[in-house]
Amino acid sequence: MAAAVHPSSSSREMIMEAFNGHREVLDEFYDRREVLVKLSRDITALSKKCIFMLHRLMSDPSNTPGIEREQSLVAAKQGYECLKQIKSMLENAREYLRGNEFWKYQRSIAPGLQEFIEAYGFAYYLEHNALVHYADIQAYLSDDSGIPYFPLPPSDYLLGISDLTGELMRYAISAITTPGGRIRARVVCDFVRDCRAKFEAFAPQIKGLDQKQKATTSSLRKMEDATYAMAIREREYAASPERLDQLVSEYVSGSSRDHGWDSSGRTNQGDDHDE
Repeated sequence: MAAAVHPSSSSREMIMEAFNGHREVLDEFYDRREVLVKLSRDITALSKKCIFMLHRLMSDPSNTPGIEREQSLVAAKQGYECLKQIKSMLENAREYLRGNEFWKYQRSIAPGLQEFIEAYGFAYYLEHNALVHYADIQAYLSDDSGIPYFPLPPSDYLLGISDLTGELMRYAISAITTPGGRIRARVVCDFVRDCRAKFEAFAPQIKGLDQKQKATTSSLRKMEDATYAMAIREREYAASPERLDQLVSEYVSGSSRDHGWDSSGRTNQGDDHDE
């Protein structure tokens, strides 16, 4: 019977050296991923706070009627100030995301990046009444020399903007109760309808966008129902604006209870756009 062959000490050393090398690579990968996952969660939390602040500013009962445009600009300015902290966090993250490293960790940072795009897009809409362009966000996430912190994936841009339509729905519903808000709600409704139509072409190509399109359709339906009901009531009570405002408040209050929204339009029962 042949004797068992044992690897020489030099062979064992080579194997251990190879395993140690792989261990170091994996340890570095998981350490970086853990840092970026935590950063993504922090960015998500801050972005949600910025979005809530914008809703609160725009739905404040003390707002002066007739200067909605000025109030939107003030809210947008405060929103940008809030977003500066997130920009600084993303700037610090670029040391982990240099070159091809970004694509290795892209899924770790994606949730926070999409939430940031949603918040930035909301502030931008309040300022410009328009959709923020991909190039504008990439330029924002660049240093003073115009060099991007990291490449902005088109998929994250589209998914973040798709989430924005849910916030615009809440903004429109809460605006209905304010003087001049019914016109603003119709404008937002038309804007979201246009976004949904244009995003349809990308739904088969971007993972997760088809589900967000369904949520956008649901948001659009709520806005259309509300604006249609208001249009009917405006004709019925054209001679009594006070009674119309009372009915509008009652309608929105009932819709809020049905859909689980709070007074700012934020949902209390989960968010289809954030799934």
